[in-house]
Amino acid sequence: MVKECKRKVLRRPKRRSLSLKNRRKGFSPVELGFNKKEAISEARRCLGLRECESCEICSLFCPDLCITRDEKVGEVMIDLDYCKGCGICASVCPKGAIKMILDEGV
Repeated sequence: MVKECKRKVLRRPKRRSLSLKNRRKGFSPVELGFNKKEAISEARRCLGLRECESCEICSLFCPDLCITRDEKVGEVMIDLDYCKGCGICASVCPKGAIKMILDEGV
């Protein structure tokens, strides 16, 4: 059974700024930034996107050439029989989607 993707579109909060009248009065910052609630929401929006987007940067840096893309499904596959566990793929992944876990069973 295929699981349906239910992504929500999270919009950025509108930036608050000084009115034109108040800008002429002094040297206050023009953009006021986020309040605490908006800052937390914006951080969750930016940092919450930790899914693989199949950019294939990991496969470009893999010294063992064990990271490939499945042409039928389109997802990135790691052949663990050839992977030596160097961790380069995890360090270059821009989304942090690859995690290195110590395998105690070997």
